[in-house]
Amino acid sequence: MTIRKLDKKEWRPFFDFVSKMMQGKQAEIEVTSLKLGDQIEAEWLPMHGLAYDPRDDILEVALEGLDHLIPSPREIYVDDGGELLASVEIVDATGNKQILKLKDELRLPAPQT
Repeated sequence: MTIRKLDKKEWRPFFDFVSKMMQGKQAEIEVTSLKLGDQIEAEWLPMHGLAYDPRDDILEVALEGLDHLIPSPREIYVDDGGELLASVEIVDATGNKQILKLKDELRLPAPQT
C-alpha cells in the first residue's frame, strides 16, 4: 500500500467519490494524541459515508449510531496504493490523529486515462 497526502482541494471530491462505495463497509475510528494515548472511538461499525464541508471546515465520518465530526482538519492522508483503500488518517487542528480503518479494503476504480 502507498500512503499519500491529499491536497486540500482534493478533500471534498475524494470523499464524495469514495463515500458512495463505502456504504455498509465495516470501519473503525482510532484517535491518537499525546494527551490521551490511543483510543478506539468506534469499533467495526457499518459506514454511512464521509463528507468534507469546506465552508464550515469540518470532516464528517458517519457510522451506524455515530456521527464523528472533525473540525478544522489540517492534513489528510490515504493508504490506497492507487487501487485499494485501507485507511484514512486525519490530523486535526490540535495535532491529534484520527484514523479511519476499513475492515475490508475498498477496491477503487482504475484511473480514467
